[in-house]
Amino acid sequence: MPEILENMSIRPAQQEQWQDIVSDVLDAVHLQTRIFGRIDLGAPWAIRVPPGGDLFFYVMARGGAWLELEGAGTEGSAPIALSAGDVVLLRHRGGHELRDEGRTAREVHTLGGGDCPRPTTPGAVRLGGDGPVTTLVTGAFTFVARPNVLLESLPAVLHAPAGDPRTTAQLTTAAQLILAESAAPGPGSSMLSARLAEILLINALRARVRARETGDEHCPGLCALADPAIGAALKLLHARPAEAWTVERLANEVAMSRSAFAARFAELVGVPPLQYLTQWRMTEAARRLRESEESVAQVAERVGYANAAAFMKAFTRVHGEGAGAYRRRHRRREKA
Repeated sequence: MPEILENMSIRPAQQEQWQDIVSDVLDAVHLQTRIFGRIDLGAPWAIRVPPGGDLFFYVMARGGAWLELEGAGTEGSAPIALSAGDVVLLRHRGGHELRDEGRTAREVHTLGGGDCPRPTTPGAVRLGGDGPVTTLVTGAFTFVARPNVLLESLPAVLHAPAGDPRTTAQLTTAAQLILAESAAPGPGSSMLSARLAEILLINALRARVRARETGDEHCPGLCALADPAIGAALKLLHARPAEAWTVERLANEVAMSRSAFAARFAELVGVPPLQYLTQWRMTEAARRLRESEESVAQVAERVGYANAAAFMKAFTRVHGEGAGAYRRRHRRREKA
């Protein structure tokens, strides 16, 4: 079953605890947004989105569809019924298909292929037959840097059905604004639509933070931010990554025993505390290498490595290439 985006009633203190981390993570991975546009699909129709990408999203304007992920045994692989007003985010990278409500189409067109190009103009693109029309807006989020474990732990499908009491008012409003802008684009529409899509994503991540409190017992990653002790520990690691943290010191900071803290952190976050610290240090180091003029040695020191050689070894292990090569590759990409 897809994960249902839950309502949230976060107290101000809780919001302060996790909001900075979500912003930190999205900033550090260098979030990029692409709006593919508004598509009118006349029945019978079926489109396939090939593998790739980090996160896709769909906002249903009218009509209905069936969403199916490719790959046998995939989490959430049972077909999902979509209706007008629904919002869907897909982390699944293995490809997926959308079909008309009656699933009557015999031919499947590949989005981005010659027979089914992605929209490139502000106006709607019309595909399919002469039957009832389904209209949707779609786009994708890409992470320039390797995603943080808090993002990697997202389920394959996040589905916010229209009218569901658990769907937040903020998410519903963002979806309505995206649909309104796509229906009547004006000057600056591309940038405005991208920003609205990012608002949509942030509200989906906020809802994920609350998932454990609303009944999802298996919810590693972002749900950890709602836990008072583990959320506080994550905030410390993000605020002061260069400090010489130990499991015992972190446990003391959040008033837990060492063993209980280590077990709970691994359960909620998905990795042990010091492994998370290393990953976050390397994520922050990658951001500095892309955006600053600091030397590799300075970056190493900023993220807690007095020994540049140890930093280089850790960076290569996490990112698959050395710090200097990483910086050169991203600087070339920016100039291209």
